[in-house]
Amino acid sequence: MPEYLGTEKIKEIFKEYGGSDKNTGSVEGQIALFTFKIKMLSEHLKENKKDHSCRRSLLKMVGKRRRLLNYLAKKDLEGYRALISKIGIRK
Repeated sequence: MPEYLGTEKIKEIFKEYGGSDKNTGSVEGQIALFTFKIKMLSEHLKENKKDHSCRRSLLKMVGKRRRLLNYLAKKDLEGYRALISKIGIRK
């Protein structure tokens, strides 16, 4: 697997996107965390093309992030647009 995701990095992500490092339930923070994990797994799969369990994990994470993004778009459209521009994902 790619590099270990420590608690400091998780707290940093939630502090930047979720408002507080204790607010781990925020949709924005979860989307940002999934985006970070997806980037790490994508880099791992570029080097290890035959790692199918990692590929499956990546696809599951992309689906979870997509569902969270759909929820955020329904709940708060302006927040959705701000988040995808801040994170740098398409759509």
